[in-house]
Amino acid sequence: MEYTLSRNMSGMKPSIIREILKQMSDPSLISFAGGNPAPESFPEKEIAAASARLLAQDPAGMLQYSVTEGVPAVLEQVRRFANRHELRVRGQDALLLCTGSQQVLDLATKCLCNEGDTIAVEEPAFLGAYNTFRSYGAKLAGVPMEEDGVSLAALEAVFAAPEKPRFFYCIPNFQNPTGKTMSLAKRRGVLALARKYGVPVLEDDPYGELRFAGAPVPSIKSLDEGNSVIYAASFSKILCPGMRLAFCACDKKLAGSMVVAKQGSDVHTNVWAQRVCAELLRTMDMDAHIRAVSAMYGRKAALMARLLREKCPQLTFEAPQGGMFLWAELPQAVRVPEFVQACLEHRLAVIPGSAFYVDGEAPCQGVRLNFSTPSEEAIRRGTDIMAQVLKRLLGQSVCSV
Repeated sequence: MEYTLSRNMSGMKPSIIREILKQMSDPSLISFAGGNPAPESFPEKEIAAASARLLAQDPAGMLQYSVTEGVPAVLEQVRRFANRHELRVRGQDALLLCTGSQQVLDLATKCLCNEGDTIAVEEPAFLGAYNTFRSYGAKLAGVPMEEDGVSLAALEAVFAAPEKPRFFYCIPNFQNPTGKTMSLAKRRGVLALARKYGVPVLEDDPYGELRFAGAPVPSIKSLDEGNSVIYAASFSKILCPGMRLAFCACDKKLAGSMVVAKQGSDVHTNVWAQRVCAELLRTMDMDAHIRAVSAMYGRKAALMARLLREKCPQLTFEAPQGGMFLWAELPQAVRVPEFVQACLEHRLAVIPGSAFYVDGEAPCQGVRLNFSTPSEEAIRRGTDIMAQVLKRLLGQSVCSV
């Protein structure tokens, strides 16, 4: 039997990141390509103990169906965690537990967009978001990034267009892929434009807890005293991604529609993961745990930045202050696809920056480098490979990699 794909799916392309990661089973391959947390950051013993304790105390509660919004006791723990440093979940907000932040993007798009509608997106931005939006037939309007975040002038032009976007998607903290953080002035500007034009902001914040340098910047959600912001945050990067647990704080009417949409998708988020997460939030010193994870990433990021400056002076980049990614620009004389392929031939995986643009064929000299997953030794070996490949492509004499 031959299956005919829907119009929405037939136009989608496989993620180049996923295609490269198919080779990751080879232990000889060094990866700067993924976006995974470091396995050594997972609180394995605490998770095992919490799970065993809860299964002994309340097995039925751990293993039975629950309500779509989330287990009520878990929602309360998540609310306290989210608001411990700033007010991200206000009294007028609804709180919804989701199967990863990706589901927040999916549900928001499903509830707000019709086929052919426009969604404004940072450019470059998270490829997984692009694919989610496109799966509903949405058109993407890319808004260029500046050093301190999205261009407000370009954003206003998109908001003021005849086809006003249904929402604006952004990652203000340690953005994927650029690692940039949106300034406070830009955050206030984005919120002001959202109110002026009636365009909601979908603020995706998977990396905000992972700051290892500089001062924290308030979330756009914490600045919003109304209902202009849909806020998504994940426990994947601070506990473990296998739990697939995230939360969304947003307008109650929109949340009601998202609950109905979620019922048709997965009924509810994994109850075991919810209950274990709540127990960890209750019993662990989460701030100390997050500081330890952030410090580890800070050491890896500093090492990668130092080695790139020493070995690859042809690259242009800013050292990140948090998150998981470093964005580096190659010299114009180097073709990025050729660089990526040559690195892969020498057992190093990197991601071409063009993968993160609305038009994946657009010219781009950037590459995204992940520092959270590789070991420090892998970072040393990987930057050696990058240096040798760059020298060869620039016509300089090289030693064998």
